[in-house]
Amino acid sequence: MYHVCRSSWRAPQISTFSGLCALLKRTVLPHHHPVSVSAKCGSFRAIRSASSGNAHTFDSMLASKRAEARRSILVQVSSERSFPELAKYCSQFGTIASSHHYRVGASGDDESDYHYIVVEFSEPEAADAAIRSAVFNEEKPGVRARSIFLWFRAGPRPKLAVKESKGKEDKKAKLSSIEGSRIVGDEELKELLMSAESIEDQIQILHGATCLNDLGKRLRFLAVRQVESSLQGMFPQAVAYPFGSSVNGYGKMGCDLDLILDLDSEAGAKQNPDSRLIFHTKATNPNERTQVQRQLESIGDVLQLFLPGVNSVRRILKARVPIIKYHHEHLDLEIDLTMNNMTGVYMSELLYLFGQIDPRVQPLTFCIRKWAQAVGLTNHAPGYWITNFSLTMLVMYFLQQLKEPILPPINKLVQNASPTDLRITESQINCSFLRDISKLDFKTSNTSTLEDLLLQFFEFYSHFDFNQRAISLNVGTSILKPDHSPMYIVNPLETILNVSKNVNLEETELFRIQVRNALWLLDTHDKSTAAESTEWGLVSLFGNKVKDRITPQMFFTKRLVNVKDIFDDEVTNSEGVDFKNKMVRNQVANIQKAARNEINKLAGTGNGSGSSSGIKLKRNAKRR
Repeated sequence: MYHVCRSSWRAPQISTFSGLCALLKRTVLPHHHPVSVSAKCGSFRAIRSASSGNAHTFDSMLASKRAEARRSILVQVSSERSFPELAKYCSQFGTIASSHHYRVGASGDDESDYHYIVVEFSEPEAADAAIRSAVFNEEKPGVRARSIFLWFRAGPRPKLAVKESKGKEDKKAKLSSIEGSRIVGDEELKELLMSAESIEDQIQILHGATCLNDLGKRLRFLAVRQVESSLQGMFPQAVAYPFGSSVNGYGKMGCDLDLILDLDSEAGAKQNPDSRLIFHTKATNPNERTQVQRQLESIGDVLQLFLPGVNSVRRILKARVPIIKYHHEHLDLEIDLTMNNMTGVYMSELLYLFGQIDPRVQPLTFCIRKWAQAVGLTNHAPGYWITNFSLTMLVMYFLQQLKEPILPPINKLVQNASPTDLRITESQINCSFLRDISKLDFKTSNTSTLEDLLLQFFEFYSHFDFNQRAISLNVGTSILKPDHSPMYIVNPLETILNVSKNVNLEETELFRIQVRNALWLLDTHDKSTAAESTEWGLVSLFGNKVKDRITPQMFFTKRLVNVKDIFDDEVTNSEGVDFKNKMVRNQVANIQKAARNEINKLAGTGNGSGSSSGIKLKRNAKRR
């Protein structure tokens, strides 16, 4: 049963969980890993209590994850079977709170893949002691940089132990998860969805099977800690802020990590006016963009040359927002690092709060984003198509404009903000809104199920007037479009910007077509009318049914007349063209003759206007 935060909605019981446990054991995890089956099945149940009345604020969630990373080390092992020996060795430094195993490698072969275990201690001092005890590899010389990334080498052959003591040791050494970073494949996900009893169940299963799990978050905050610790010797106040899908509650397994680096997080703090000792500082470039580019270039060198696990560093410094992209081989993670853009962090906080207000928000968003990916509306590469962020904005606005709204307008959060919620970025952008939703004066009476909301989403946007109206989450209603962009979504924090400015007219029309097509698929592929082996519900929505989909190409035909034929120097040969009669042929010939005469007249006027006009024409031709 859902424990709804600020909501009176209660979800129906899912009756397929018991059957899914056996299925998950066969598909999601190998047979020899029974320890994680109940945990995996329990993750589906955990969805229902994810948004409890004791919802954490965004800052408290970040602080909790940072504390976990502070108490943790990452150890490379030969396999998960090395854990009992590793646990026994690490227990000399302190109490082990939890341990999580995962594997890096696309082959799925134990011999070629790399195995890692995240060991979390109860106290940060224990993690520090473990790191201090580590030594460097003398057989493989390299940069002797101390870090939380270690590997467990073979020790002396253990002595034979008494069976009873061995049994006690096995009870103490327990892995919280095995292969915890494994992504559920499309076929496995299809099998899970087909085993559900309703679309409501399918949406919940999709969310539980694909959302970023606890281990995924732990690995990302280990990357955050590595960046911070590498710079805090010179910049003690340096902080790396994660933002985007990794922390906003809408991230899926395998998503990238976005970081914003602030070298002086206390730049605006009040200093001691009585101190007579002042730090000497280095002069900065008056051009802020140039300064950021030079700093990122140097930080990129530090990442590439000194930090273990970091490779494939790419410096994209000429972009609108300078960025460093790199891959972490131990975490199997793609990371994007930028500086001085706190708006992204506050936007992630806003989306996180929306997910905490009502427990239906995140599962519905996951379902719609998965659908958009399946039908080709979104793409990992930048382009003219809808981004996942724009799509999330569409979902949030839909939940705001319902007759019984599930989410409040952003202005409601702004009105309820307290002085402690004040946030102003370096670019003087006001990002102040209520951070603690327990103080929010809003309660929904909407009792619609996830299945109903999914259908209503497609129905709503199949009739939305993108030509005349813009979407504003700040007021929770549509407004007149400020410009002629095919799709206009007001940026909630920088209201002068259009979130979907990159989306062109063709992609907007494709979105309109696909939401109508989704309605038709859900209506014609219902479980009650489908055969036992026939795809239904979300499976039919995500399936590769190209022939069943409506596409913009269906509405375009070949051009009947080629425009260039009208302006040919020579009269078009009419032997290959079937005219209705001789009169039509003469009319076409007269049009071609008149067009050529007009072009020759314009050309003659240009040639007779002097040398300066000739130069001008030549420049124009070059520009063309």
